[in-house]
Amino acid sequence: MAERILIVDDEEPLRRFIGRNLAARGYEVLTAQDGWEALRLFEQSAPDLIILDILMPGLNGLEVLKRIRQVSLVPILVLTALDQEADKITALDLGADDYLTKPFGVGELLARVRAALRRVRWSEGAGGTGMLRIGDLELDSDQRRAWHRGEILRLTGKEFDLLYLLARHAGRNLSHRFLLQRVWGPEYQDEVEYLRVYIGRLRRKLEETEDHRHLFTEPGFGYRLEA
Repeated sequence: MAERILIVDDEEPLRRFIGRNLAARGYEVLTAQDGWEALRLFEQSAPDLIILDILMPGLNGLEVLKRIRQVSLVPILVLTALDQEADKITALDLGADDYLTKPFGVGELLARVRAALRRVRWSEGAGGTGMLRIGDLELDSDQRRAWHRGEILRLTGKEFDLLYLLARHAGRNLSHRFLLQRVWGPEYQDEVEYLRVYIGRLRRKLEETEDHRHLFTEPGFGYRLEA
């Protein structure tokens, strides 16, 4: 069965360009011209991936992203302009999996789509190894759920993948490249900014203080998790 991709952008030429190239590679394509139509199609069609423009009239992409993340971990690839650095960070903070900067080529678009869908297939097919307990952290790879001091952590799929990988290697310094390749894929081995954003989000969700920390930075190298 073909994987279904929802394209959300108010520019019709760009929707056609993306849709034509995805359809030619065997994907099922749905399109929406605004945020409200995107939410309706998301609820009706359960897409496997969403390509979402940030700047749209009415309900903008960040608000659409926020609403979808309240109910779903579907991979979301956001589209941004060159001068929207703040929006990229905001989108990642809200749970976007990746971003593409306009203008972009077909090769880059297809590579990012493949990487996002491959990560989902890997997560679904990896199989569980049971519970991990690291100090006051518990992680269940079967249910893909985590608890901190007995309280459930509300994690996105990517946040769980990163925390679980760190927990599996607790006490070891893991390099930026290793973490990026394992969680995002080999195409992202130099995207250190992704790690900074996601480690920051995990630290906030773990309510870390100087006296109570799990995640430690090894300057210029990577991160480790301690009990």
